[in-house]
Amino acid sequence: MEKAADPQDAASLTPKFKFNPKLGIDNPVLSLAEDHDPSDPWSLERPRFCLLSKEKGKSFGFHLQQELGRAGHVVCRVDPGTSAQRQGLQEGDRILAVNNDVVEHEDYAVVVRRIRASGPRVLLTVLARHAHDVARAQLGEDAHLCPTLGPGVRPRLCHIVKDEGGFGFGVTHGNQGPFWLVLSTGGAAERAGVPPGARLLEVNGVSVEKLTHNQLTRKLWQSGQQVTLLVAGPEVEEQCRQLGLPLAAPLAEGWALPNKPRCLHLEKGPQGFGFLLREEKGPDGRPGQFLWEVDPGLPAKKAGMQAGDRLVAVAGESVEGLGHEETVSRIQAQGSCVSLIVVDPEADRFFSMVRLSPLLFLENTEAPASPQGSSSASLVETEVPSLEDTGVPSVPLGSRQCFLYPGPGGGYGFRLSCVASGPRLFISQVTPGGSAARAGLQVGDVILEVNGYPVGGENDLERLQQLPEAEPPLCLKLAARSLRGLEAWIPTGAAEDWALASDLL
Repeated sequence: MEKAADPQDAASLTPKFKFNPKLGIDNPVLSLAEDHDPSDPWSLERPRFCLLSKEKGKSFGFHLQQELGRAGHVVCRVDPGTSAQRQGLQEGDRILAVNNDVVEHEDYAVVVRRIRASGPRVLLTVLARHAHDVARAQLGEDAHLCPTLGPGVRPRLCHIVKDEGGFGFGVTHGNQGPFWLVLSTGGAAERAGVPPGARLLEVNGVSVEKLTHNQLTRKLWQSGQQVTLLVAGPEVEEQCRQLGLPLAAPLAEGWALPNKPRCLHLEKGPQGFGFLLREEKGPDGRPGQFLWEVDPGLPAKKAGMQAGDRLVAVAGESVEGLGHEETVSRIQAQGSCVSLIVVDPEADRFFSMVRLSPLLFLENTEAPASPQGSSSASLVETEVPSLEDTGVPSVPLGSRQCFLYPGPGGGYGFRLSCVASGPRLFISQVTPGGSAARAGLQVGDVILEVNGYPVGGENDLERLQQLPEAEPPLCLKLAARSLRGLEAWIPTGAAEDWALASDLL
């Protein structure tokens, strides 16, 4: 158990911040104090970089949460045996950046969206809770704590097609990696964007750091007429070395890639959008949502949709890992104008091979984020049976019913608090973009019934603890109450939080 820091020792814990002019970086880099004691568990460290990966159908293994009343995004749980635990992510870590994009002051929903959009690999810049708190106390809430690469300094993902001169590069000879490339002037590799003196990191999505020279040669030969390389130029390699930043694939920019995601903007016509969404397995065996029966002459076809496209995102938000009903709900929540990001089967295979999300390579075709108003669209508008069909009693005047489906992490995206007097249970936090937000839940709503059972009795806590095991959808009967009204009947400090809203990532 961590010991509490003595305020009198704050001076010895205070980190020193300095600028490194060699890196050409405008934000300060957290540095250890000269009197730092490595044996002290409260010693301050620099921000850490955690490169996480996940297998098909799995998560990275950590839960993210935004604390009430404080800026920032906190790791509230790390699941044992997962990539997050193996890479050193710890409970209480603050997320400073996602794939070199500083997110500390971004909205919580944006941070979750960025992590999910990163696909099977993501690079997180994090800072331990105690170091973060001391740094903020010294520098203020608006100071940048996160070291980042300079503008335009990124590893490159380059797709090379053989010509009469081959791939147009040679490899420095050594028994084992690392390897550097020697380019032929005007050759295929140079035309594909490989910088001079580049270090070779991956071939077709597979790291070459531990390969022997013979294994690398064989892998290049097996690629046939084309190969996709992840490379880092000398400037990238040097900046990453000075920052302690890994040469990670999620940082890459695409050069001459053969396949790219497509952004489709659809406006519903009298006959609808004109496509069918179906859940099935893709060419690589991954389950996903695919687009079929694209009707000629209707909005989907006019926007460029092709039968067999895989749906990657709705309104800029990744749908990876979502079930069919949740995906349909997200599309319907957009109303009559929908923005979809899709890949065709060839692009689907390409991005699966390099183990990167197509959303990392949207360039200027990136879909706009969901408009603020769309997150409040009720899921009652989706494929939910009518109240008459379900036998649920009608909603009395002054109250309303909301139906919620669990999100990718199994949660509903809201937080409950209870008080000893007045209405016992109310909504104290709603995760932006989550299931609860889309169903119309608002902070201050008082819960009257849960799945047809009235609340306000002695068994409330027991019933609420059973909600995660209940068959969806979750039906809540709510009564609105203004935040000013809440303050009138909840004394300061009287509310007790029942559960924290967090997202499994």
